[in-house]
Amino acid sequence: MQPIRRRILTLALPIILSSILERMVQIVDIFLVGGLGATAIASVGLSQLLIMTALNLLAGLTMGATIMVAQLWGAKRRREAAEIATQALRFGLLLALGSSLLGMIGGDGGARVLGATPDMQPLMHGYLLINFGLFMFTFAVDQLVATMQGAGDTRTPMIAVTIVNTLHVLIAYPLVYGRWGAPALGVNGAALAIGLSEAVGSIYLYAKARRAGHLLPLFGRQTGPPPVSSLRHILRVGLPITVDRLLQQGAQLAYARIILGYGAIMYAAHQVGMNIEALSFMPGNGFAVAAVTAVGQSIGAQKLAKAKIENWEANRLAVLLMAGMGLLFFCFPYLLLRAFTTDEAVIGYGTLFLKIVGLLQIPLAITMVLSGSLKGAGDTRFLLLVTTIGAWLVRVPLAVIFSGLGLTIGWVWSVMLVDWTTRMGCLIWRYRSEHWQRLPVIDRAP
Repeated sequence: MQPIRRRILTLALPIILSSILERMVQIVDIFLVGGLGATAIASVGLSQLLIMTALNLLAGLTMGATIMVAQLWGAKRRREAAEIATQALRFGLLLALGSSLLGMIGGDGGARVLGATPDMQPLMHGYLLINFGLFMFTFAVDQLVATMQGAGDTRTPMIAVTIVNTLHVLIAYPLVYGRWGAPALGVNGAALAIGLSEAVGSIYLYAKARRAGHLLPLFGRQTGPPPVSSLRHILRVGLPITVDRLLQQGAQLAYARIILGYGAIMYAAHQVGMNIEALSFMPGNGFAVAAVTAVGQSIGAQKLAKAKIENWEANRLAVLLMAGMGLLFFCFPYLLLRAFTTDEAVIGYGTLFLKIVGLLQIPLAITMVLSGSLKGAGDTRFLLLVTTIGAWLVRVPLAVIFSGLGLTIGWVWSVMLVDWTTRMGCLIWRYRSEHWQRLPVIDRAP
């Protein structure tokens, strides 16, 4: 048990640290752009929704590559893992190029659909043009991180994220405000900083992946038969993840609109509370990704008993950590909220929100890690079904009913607890059925 615990922690901790660093840089970005006024903040925030939508459309390819690489590495078929990872990167870069062109052409229309005001539209135009112009680097970082995580290397991506985020801040400040001899580009400077820092990060990751044997030459010719079952396997396990992400994002937007109907104070409390909850969500995501890699590699090696132990250990660690955070949210909400706002009305409603969030940490932890384990096994279609049930058959309908009945905001927030408990129950049932052990993700070597 000790070696497995060390392995889960070795995989998870770099991911958790990377997530924390990314969150810190997002906070720094808010301060940087915040000096330009509320319109600039709103423009950047709305633009990020469009960019995240483009990334979510490619999420299936990214996670599909992680699953395939993990299982092939577990089967000790590392040449094939490198071939499929290289092919996925090539295909993904073509898709990213298409997304880039669509974003540059249709970004203004997307901004209007999202409700951008006339004074926001010029700012969003430049920000989106630059970001989508350099979108291939954004995708490349995600895809290379996925490949290396599938191979069990989470430390190198952590270093890359550190480099990217540090460069981002160092480049953004002078370009936004015209310091140190740089031109003052405003929000365009922030967009350019993202693209340049991710270009450096993608080059670093590619060089590391090539040196470690995770990739073949990107522009080299493929020799011999197509790898494993080509991209068909990646798309089979990856497309449900893309749809899953889009359904989840749509449900979050619908839920947010319902909460907004209760007024700006409640919505502000919701947003502040969600930022605080990220303190527990990031560790949970770290253990979930660790489960994808560990379980995927064990299944590739046909060590099903080991895969079960790894799932159990990842769940145990995530529950311990997130339950502790839940106690913190439940017992000390005022202190946490005061770090984000001094508005007593927001703090009052935010206290209720954090108490509810504190109660759902255990089902959330189990759901996240079990999802990671089932992804490692390639059981992504069932995960799509669970998201559909939790988000669109439980959360959104109940929130609509409760708000329509005129119930208080606490009832609407309590829907989150019902949602995640339902998802947890579905995933426990699926895991105990052991159907995930019989899914053919990679072709078995003769």
